Amino acid sequence: MANAIVSQSGGPTGAINASLVGVIEQACKHNEIANLYGAVHAVAGIVKEDFIDLKTLSADILERVAASPSSALGSSRDKPDAAYCEKVLAVFKKRDIRYFYYIGGNDSANTCHIINQMAQKSGYELRAFHIPKTVDNDLLVTDHCPGFGTAAKFVACALMGDDLDNRALPGIKIDIIMGRHAGFLTGAAALAKQRDDDGPHLIYVPERPVTMERFLAEVEACFKKYGRCVIAASEGICDTDHVTWAEKLSENAERDSHGNVQLSGSGALADFLAAQIKGKLKIKRIRADTFGYLQRSFAGLLSEVDVKEARQCGRLAVQWSMKELNGSVAIKRLGTGANYAADYFRTELKNVAEKTKSVPDEYINAEGNGMTQAFIEYALPLVGPLPKTEYLGTYPKV
Repeated sequence: MANAIVSQSGGPTGAINASLVGVIEQACKHNEIANLYGAVHAVAGIVKEDFIDLKTLSADILERVAASPSSALGSSRDKPDAAYCEKVLAVFKKRDIRYFYYIGGNDSANTCHIINQMAQKSGYELRAFHIPKTVDNDLLVTDHCPGFGTAAKFVACALMGDDLDNRALPGIKIDIIMGRHAGFLTGAAALAKQRDDDGPHLIYVPERPVTMERFLAEVEACFKKYGRCVIAASEGICDTDHVTWAEKLSENAERDSHGNVQLSGSGALADFLAAQIKGKLKIKRIRADTFGYLQRSFAGLLSEVDVKEARQCGRLAVQWSMKELNGSVAIKRLGTGANYAADYFRTELKNVAEKTKSVPDEYINAEGNGMTQAFIEYALPLVGPLPKTEYLGTYPKV
């Protein structure tokens, strides 16, 4: 019998707490685990030994946690180096922690991998398991990532409302959506379309560079066709030199602990694109929003499939740690559309650590300004049912 620890790292999501609850409820079923510690603020909390006893939480509390967005244990953007990981491992040895469950993205998988390797080299038996989460949906191996479905549902619903707003008062509307290198979440805006002339009319993802000249030409053509234009653009869209427009706008931009330019905390890109349209196309009514953190921690708009799968990933990490030394939980898709189902498998930590995937070519249209039906069929089962809307302005006049 030994102790276990679980923590949540990186950006919060609407489903990361379901994974946490999955770990807790499964750990309580195994006599091999004496105490289950919850580390507050991820690795930062581990080195400070800032723990709570997760086995004392009631079933009611756990259900509320599972239905709550964001990270119930707090999170951290720390990117541990070898010295930092040594401190983490020292705490594990001090507390006799033999099971480590780390919920996060590719950097979290890498941290888990490094600590696992250190434990092996020092002869300390540790079962280290990574549990996937990210709204970006960009982890390798797994078909999709817990957290994406819920954030994608928010984006789809937000674009539905924005399109109706834009119909009522026509003009140009720009929505900037999370996605530094991968456009899965921005692509989810395509799920908002119910009628042929619905927005978003243009969708721009990081995988397809776009010049300002082409962007303006496509906006102008759309405006001439529909008398309005709704645009969904990833925060990481770039020019043909592969430098993001956000970086070009701010040479001295703030960077996070991973060296990345802060993209979501500023409305600069939205304002810049709006100014370009207004100045060069002379269109008067232009509005722009940066969704920012709203899309990843919006309460009351959970995808049932997303939460269910996230919880199962947490359970399986504990189950597999009873037999395996380490690994990352991955999801395999079974069936499509109404026949969608998922299975789960273990992959090596090294297969997920630090690596990312992009939106496949077959999911992006030939023009590079929209998503294909193949993407809709990929994303919709993860999001679940969406609202049906109506607009009367196109009905026959009397």
